[in-house]
Amino acid sequence: MATIIVPENVSIHEDAENLQKACKGWGTDEKAIINILGHRNAIQRKQIRQAYEELYQEDLIKRLESELSGDFEKAVYRWILDPFDRDAVLANVATKKAETEFPVIIEFSCIYSPEELLAVRRAYQSRYKRSLEEDVAAHTTGDLRKFLVGLVTTYRYDGPEINERLAKFEADILHEAIKDKIFNHEEVIRILTTRSKAQLKSSFNRYRDEHGTSITKKLLKDESNVLQKVLHAVIRCIDDPKKYYEKVLRNAIKRSGTDEDALTRVIVTRAEKDLKDLNKLYYEKNSVTLDHAVSKEIAGDYKKFLLTLLGKED
Repeated sequence: MATIIVPENVSIHEDAENLQKACKGWGTDEKAIINILGHRNAIQRKQIRQAYEELYQEDLIKRLESELSGDFEKAVYRWILDPFDRDAVLANVATKKAETEFPVIIEFSCIYSPEELLAVRRAYQSRYKRSLEEDVAAHTTGDLRKFLVGLVTTYRYDGPEINERLAKFEADILHEAIKDKIFNHEEVIRILTTRSKAQLKSSFNRYRDEHGTSITKKLLKDESNVLQKVLHAVIRCIDDPKKYYEKVLRNAIKRSGTDEDALTRVIVTRAEKDLKDLNKLYYEKNSVTLDHAVSKEIAGDYKKFLLTLLGKED
């Protein structure tokens, strides 16, 4: 469930006018910007951008970029973009550091539906005049390149049907590869980049039933192996996206120095989808609400904006 609170009656033209007033003159009215944009859904935000340009012959996104700064500006910028365009921006940033930022690419490839991933790839081409897979390939090498390009170019079957015999067969392949630490096994890459989510979950369940432990626990032992980390992230994203995102939030907040990029990414991309569920799961795992944890870690307008997206007020 979403966390953002959208008023019943919204005037798009009034919003555009009030945003122009908030950016006019010597000082910026950050509170007004938060109160408007933090309470508007994706369709309304697009309409506001269009109305603003019609009224003032100016790009609202560029105006906000010039008025705001730091983590607050980055969060507002990513929030106001169309969702798939925002994902394209996040993917582009990640491709430039793909050797370490591969989890961002994996999230889109393994959590999104086939149509959603295709929409991200189209938005990427439209924005950058290159393909996502082209940039992923350009910034990676070897087995990591093979794995990530396979993930971003896949168009998985999205139905519920499963083949139990195939699930057992491929669970055995995964088990042998993990046991022998052959993380670049061609069959492992083939299975994880092509099978439907339903089929893969069946294989993961079969793995657990036959070996007495989850496949992800077997992959936690060696944090230095990049391909092992990739396998772990792919399986977690496919098997239980909410648990995956909760862990991303927990690591972003509890690490030495807050990871603002990860914190912003999850809150901004999930606020209109399932952030309420993530908040509940976060509380179950950490005995503190997500908004309370966020309040303790960050400050200023950045904090006020993220709390607004969380459905809370500072």
